[in-house]
Amino acid sequence: MRSPRARRLRKLVADRDESRGLLIAFEGPDGSGKTTQRKLLTRWLESRNHDVVSTRWASSPLVKPLLKVRKKIRTLSTEEYSLLHAVDFRHRLETIILPALWAGKTVLADRYLFTALARDAARGLDLDWLLHAYSPLLWPDLVIYFSMTPEDSHRRVASTRSPRFYEAGQDVTGIADPLASYSRFIDRVVTEYENLSVVFQFVTVDAGDAVYRQHTRVRELVQQAERRPWPTFSEKAVEEWLTRSRFRAV
Repeated sequence: MRSPRARRLRKLVADRDESRGLLIAFEGPDGSGKTTQRKLLTRWLESRNHDVVSTRWASSPLVKPLLKVRKKIRTLSTEEYSLLHAVDFRHRLETIILPALWAGKTVLADRYLFTALARDAARGLDLDWLLHAYSPLLWPDLVIYFSMTPEDSHRRVASTRSPRFYEAGQDVTGIADPLASYSRFIDRVVTEYENLSVVFQFVTVDAGDAVYRQHTRVRELVQQAERRPWPTFSEKAVEEWLTRSRFRAV
């Protein structure tokens, strides 16, 4: 049975669900164009007087410096790689994403939880272990998945740069050549993404379409998007944040 304080927290979450902002996640393999579409959507939403906050993967000022150093010297085990990204995600969730949503702003996440699930599962980690590492979970209202083949991802990446060590999956493939390693690793990642797309009901955009067609599709999806009720999908995550924030229901 819930305590009076827990009941007040639950009511606060339910009440704010009516006015909180929308959380939209952009997912897909490297080279799929999700960052371009996130930027285009930002400009379009702002032109319609929406307050928009964007957040990118592995960008927490608290964790990013440590991740950068550890990646540079290539000393991360598979589990450490996953857990450091989970800490980065949690810090951004509590300091950027949830405060913005609570204030009624639209949050666009350039990669979200599913990036970790796809990449880390491709490294051999168990999905249940990964979900536990990222719990309690705040589910997006809309996940836009930019679908492309592993071959197209490899082609687009190879045309602009050589992938970095962990991006190429060299920590698990053992292949010295970054592009050859990426080719093998991205095949695993795309397979995991396709599985996640079915399980978590992503909305798919063809990354091979022209940019303007993708943008038109993204705008339509956002206009049709409905909130996933916090009390049903994300209650624990929001309540945990509230107990540690200035919005204490006491």
